[in-house]
Amino acid sequence: MTDKNVVDLLSKLSLTMFRKNFFGIYHGAISAKVDHNSFIINTSDAIFDEMSEKSFCHLSTTKQDYRWNEASIEAYIHATIYNNIHEAKYIAFGMPIFTTAYTLDHDKIIFDDYFGRITFGEIDVIDPGDYSTWYDRNALEVTKYLKENNTRIMVIKGVGTYVYDRDINELVKRVAILENSCRLINIRASYS
Repeated sequence: MTDKNVVDLLSKLSLTMFRKNFFGIYHGAISAKVDHNSFIINTSDAIFDEMSEKSFCHLSTTKQDYRWNEASIEAYIHATIYNNIHEAKYIAFGMPIFTTAYTLDHDKIIFDDYFGRITFGEIDVIDPGDYSTWYDRNALEVTKYLKENNTRIMVIKGVGTYVYDRDINELVKRVAILENSCRLINIRASYS
């Protein structure tokens, strides 16, 4: 049984994030921790601009059952983050177009616009190494990076962006500023 208020909140935010190209049609994940040992995450077949209660599943962070078969491929990494970073209440993973495109040729995002600079300053772009083994390694590598660097956002070359926060509005704000700032960088490059 899922909490209707949490489902409604995640559904509305999913639509907004989909419209801003953070999520693709079947690409991405959004979750919310609902208690100490469980969270709600989108299913593997969720369509982010049409989310409903059927688009989510309620999972335990400590044991896997049949529901994990229906969950997003990102479920294991979300569970690992929730188990290791207690400040995480909401997590999103997406492949924002401008941010991800920028990562293909850069090792660092240096923000020149006001909101990007005051929010992030700069962000390292992490090289995932061998793409074929990424999903075998990502839960540990992403969680370790977020913890060791005391950051709530990780941008991965050619893969996408993980972001977590205690406040869903702060999470969405970070995502929006990151993508808008990278869009400005890309537009500016076209004027050069």
